[in-house]
Amino acid sequence: MREVHSDEIVEAVAKLCIDACHELPDSVVDGFRRAAEKEISPLGKAVLLKLVDNDRIAREKNVSYCHDTGLTIVYAEVGQDVHITGGDYGQAIQAGVRKGYADGFLRKSVVSDPLLRVNSNDNTPAVVHTDIVPGSKLRLTVLPKGGGSENWSTMKFLLPGEGVDGVKRFVLDAIRAAGGSACPPLTVGVGIGGSFDKVTDIAKRAILRDIGTHHPDPHIAQLEDELLEAINKTGIGPQGFGGMTTALWVSVETYGCHITALPVAVNIQCHAARRKTVEI
Repeated sequence: MREVHSDEIVEAVAKLCIDACHELPDSVVDGFRRAAEKEISPLGKAVLLKLVDNDRIAREKNVSYCHDTGLTIVYAEVGQDVHITGGDYGQAIQAGVRKGYADGFLRKSVVSDPLLRVNSNDNTPAVVHTDIVPGSKLRLTVLPKGGGSENWSTMKFLLPGEGVDGVKRFVLDAIRAAGGSACPPLTVGVGIGGSFDKVTDIAKRAILRDIGTHHPDPHIAQLEDELLEAINKTGIGPQGFGGMTTALWVSVETYGCHITALPVAVNIQCHAARRKTVEI
């Protein structure tokens, strides 16, 4: 049994919050560059190059890439041979978010009550997903999720007979509805299957995948390619100004489901597809 002190979790989460907001993943910035090389819209190309420049400035000046530093989503993979000491695991994660958003001077974007709308002033509560996995490591991923893209995410129960064509229609309808409001070029996470709660979970987990990384099942990988092509044919373009690059990538995750259902969820991520991971 390996012991991990709760203070280590606090410090790790705090650093992840800051680093995630300051630096885009390399696969995202590389995606901007590749898209700019192919983009036929002069304005769209200019926007993509500005996004590359914005990332450079954020890294050099150690400031947030975007003013919307998001609702903090934390994914934790806790090894079954890990024993957490010194304090409560869940409280340690929330304390880490509070510390990170204070130390990093990050915008606090969370209200503690969804109806009274009073800002919590520390960006908590974070949304925490915990999976117990084999081993003696603790792996933490912080995903700051901006409101503009999250607000356009959606789910629906299709009829099983609607099949893959129905899935494609639903995804494209979601992208067209979002238009430029979700800050494209997007990363699109699609969940298919499971239950009401599971399908939205796997759709969000899909956006954790690096741009350019396909699903291992060939028929799902093919669906990802087909969806990406169809989305980019909408012409919405970078920041909604028109062009070939409405999305950088589409990731699809699936799960078994009831014979009467075909649940589908679309989790839209803006161009600032921020995330950071550390292993303790």
